[in-house]
Amino acid sequence: MTTFDEREQGFEKKFALDQEQEFKAHARRNKALGQWAAGLMGLEGQHVEEYAKAVVKSDFELPGDEDVLRKVFEDLKGSGVAVTEGEVRMKMAELLAQARESVKSGN
Repeated sequence: MTTFDEREQGFEKKFALDQEQEFKAHARRNKALGQWAAGLMGLEGQHVEEYAKAVVKSDFELPGDEDVLRKVFEDLKGSGVAVTEGEVRMKMAELLAQARESVKSGN
């Protein structure tokens, strides 16, 4: 195997690891977002975890974050919570940064 081949394999492994970590970070962010929204909607106990799981599942509907944003924002609006789409976007960004740090540190 040549040095070029070894470097190529190294880059491929790094890319795969980065993609896996990003997937985990998004899943953690979505769960935390669901828990945050559930708290705003007044859900308690098992209902919080059920809603958080529903938010995580909503991420598989379409590529990107719009499906998650739409679900959480519409659910909050439907529950009478006074929140803007911008506030939900900001919370998503905040939680994604926290989730990335958590995944990087191995927690």
